[in-house]
Amino acid sequence: MTLLCGDCRDLMPAQGPYDLILADPPYGETSLSWDRRVEGWLPLAAQALTPSGSLSVFGSLRSFMATEVDFRAARLRHAQEIVWEKQNGSVFHADRFRRVHELIVQFYPATARWQDIYNVVATTDDARARTVRRKRRPPHTGAIAAGIYRSLDGGPRLARSVQRFRNVHGRAIHPTEKPVPLLDLLVRVSCPPDGLVGDWFAGSGAAGVACRLAGRRYVGCEIDPDMARRARDRLAAILPFPVGEPS
Repeated sequence: MTLLCGDCRDLMPAQGPYDLILADPPYGETSLSWDRRVEGWLPLAAQALTPSGSLSVFGSLRSFMATEVDFRAARLRHAQEIVWEKQNGSVFHADRFRRVHELIVQFYPATARWQDIYNVVATTDDARARTVRRKRRPPHTGAIAAGIYRSLDGGPRLARSVQRFRNVHGRAIHPTEKPVPLLDLLVRVSCPPDGLVGDWFAGSGAAGVACRLAGRRYVGCEIDPDMARRARDRLAAILPFPVGEPS
């Protein structure tokens, strides 16, 4: 496992190719000095993927709307989105709903086919017992290809696109730190065993912890030297071997 300190645009492309890139870039929604959108990283990330690799990006709807042209320019195609539901959230405006969710959107290169992208279908075992049935696409989906899903009595069902995980408020070492169980889910479904995960905005190194738990290789990059040091200390505490130092 390696955690670099510096600008991901300078350091991360050479560390690939990556089976999965996780990115939690600044959303650009506040007046905080560090909350500024980073330009130019998306095409570099797209080029650093393996032929079966994908990119999962954290953000708000506003941030994705503001950067939609950048995803198109990087020739990245939307695969799916997950809504991360928290037990509490942020109040940006006192006259609107309290926002208790964030989006994780998965992309893959437009030159690839989704069938060639590594993807483990996420399931959950909380389905109620029911008879076997076949599900075909509803007529209103038009040209979307038909899919057949076989549901066994009391067996697994497809995981829902809304996933609930407690955030880490009160115990985080980074202001936008994501929970390890959520990152662990993303890593397991989108990166093959012993594959390489690139964490381009590493922050606290939580994704590195998830990779350790899932048995995936990890390269992270954090631009803040103090945070990079704290993230290395966090990773070193769970690893039986030294965490890589910056070049």
